[in-house]
Amino acid sequence: MTDGDERSSSTHRTASGDVDADAPADDDAPALPDEDVDAVREALVGWYGESHRDFPWRRTDDPYEILVSEVMSQQTQLGRVVEAWEAFVDRWPTAAALASADRSDVVSFWTDHSLGYNNRAKYLHEAAGQVQTEFDGEFPETPAELSELMGVGPYTANAVASFAFNNGDAVVDTNVKRVLYRAFDVPDDDRTFERVASNLMPDDESRVWNNAIMELGGVACGKTPRCDEEGCPWRRWCRAYETGDFTAPDVPTQPTFEGSRRQFRGRIVRTLGEYDELTVDELGPRIRVDYAPDGEHGREWLRGLLSDLADDGLVDVVERDGESAARLRR
Repeated sequence: MTDGDERSSSTHRTASGDVDADAPADDDAPALPDEDVDAVREALVGWYGESHRDFPWRRTDDPYEILVSEVMSQQTQLGRVVEAWEAFVDRWPTAAALASADRSDVVSFWTDHSLGYNNRAKYLHEAAGQVQTEFDGEFPETPAELSELMGVGPYTANAVASFAFNNGDAVVDTNVKRVLYRAFDVPDDDRTFERVASNLMPDDESRVWNNAIMELGGVACGKTPRCDEEGCPWRRWCRAYETGDFTAPDVPTQPTFEGSRRQFRGRIVRTLGEYDELTVDELGPRIRVDYAPDGEHGREWLRGLLSDLADDGLVDVVERDGESAARLRR
């Protein structure tokens, strides 16, 4: 479960489970070692079974209850959703009950529980009505059919098909992209993510697999990874874990500290802590061995750093006998 339908979730499997001919050829994407694929799958499913978060909608295969949880979870933290979800399904326990409710009551509930845009409540109410009138009270079971319900986009349709009917495609949301990018060096390309995710998911296992891989991205492989703390099951195969490079499509490369302005600002503060006051030319060689007054890393460069520190309230810059001097602000 993720933040909403705006996240890519489509795949290119046909009804038989084959990859669509419009998708990139297999040799266009990074290959996982054949002998490791089964082990990768088993490790993830085993990890999920032992340690996943116990949300109430994970204990049901009722498509109505799962749809409610998915709509509520769009851009809302899961911990906040639990209480609202339990109250909602207690008040309107079936699609029929919701369809017969006054829409204003549904919208008021949404507002009272701070669940975001009220149009989601309206769409959910209308979707319940569609189940009654267009599907004879029986929930549709495929992503394509579920997408006909009001407000149900590709991600939600696939999630309900997966978690209620074990009949979905591989989910590709932000969390899944992050996991695949880090673990298997999948390039940042939507079609490639979709193809790799689809090929990696075991046949007829969309319920447990999609839950498991999203849990991995949400718990162990977040923007700040917790590989060892959460016992990530893919550490032995993971490129990021091996190299220490945990960048990802939604995690930009961190600026290098070595040689950065941040590093030299810190050196200035430490050095001035040892002296009452230093002129720029006295300070320069103490923080950079290649300091040259008129060079690239000379007076102008150092004055810029001192100006930043002065703006931050850490340093005072004064003029002494025609020279700039710096001291820590007391």
